[in-house]
Amino acid sequence: MIASTANQHVKYLRSLRDSAKERRSGRSVLLEGVRLVAHALATGAALRVALYAHEQLADTPEGAALLATLTERHGCFAATPAVVAAAAETQHPQGVVAACAWPDLAPRPGLRLVLDSIQDPGNVGTLLRSAEAAGVGLALCAPGTADPYSPKVVRAAMGAHFSLPLRAELDWDTIGAELSACQLVYAADAEATMPYFAADWRQPVALIIGGEARGVSDEGLALATQRLAIPMLGRAESLNAGVAGSVILFEALRQRTRGRT
Repeated sequence: MIASTANQHVKYLRSLRDSAKERRSGRSVLLEGVRLVAHALATGAALRVALYAHEQLADTPEGAALLATLTERHGCFAATPAVVAAAAETQHPQGVVAACAWPDLAPRPGLRLVLDSIQDPGNVGTLLRSAEAAGVGLALCAPGTADPYSPKVVRAAMGAHFSLPLRAELDWDTIGAELSACQLVYAADAEATMPYFAADWRQPVALIIGGEARGVSDEGLALATQRLAIPMLGRAESLNAGVAGSVILFEALRQRTRGRT
């Protein structure tokens, strides 16, 4: 059992926790918590290493099921709760921290989603989670967007990384090339006059969601063929990026599954 926080595996997990550079260079992502680790393993994620506290996992049926899996896998090591906590980011970890390779999923047919300078990790994670649920074929992270593989984003996305095709750290030329097959490119803009439900989401289209402060960037607007908004009756000037994007994505899903009526 690993009992020292100076252990090499603890240091490795900490490096992924604390450094985007380390995550990029190793193309690895830090996972924390029973549900997220179990989901990653169930999707066939390539496990690098895992540390688990036996007594913590054994306390719940879900944890016990994961424990049975971890004890049989190469690269999984029993550790004290203090060691697991030293590698984790949350204040009260659930007894397991792991590192997996970045999923490398091929783009699928369906809507393209561009995250444009969205800096809040919670909003990025929410959008990735909603995109996966709504059947988005490819998510693209434009310059200025928070690292989609940071621990906060990964937790907020709740496993979406392992089933949603995702491309990060792209320049606008690359994004433009990715969207070249889209007949329409919609930009969410609170000042637009076209409501989001008036768009025809059944055809090959893309959606650009802008950052919390400035909205869609000039580069994003240059790619857009149409701007659209979410009509609101209350006093709020706008919704946050995670909520606004999710509302639009599920309208796209509704149209693709039930038609426009």
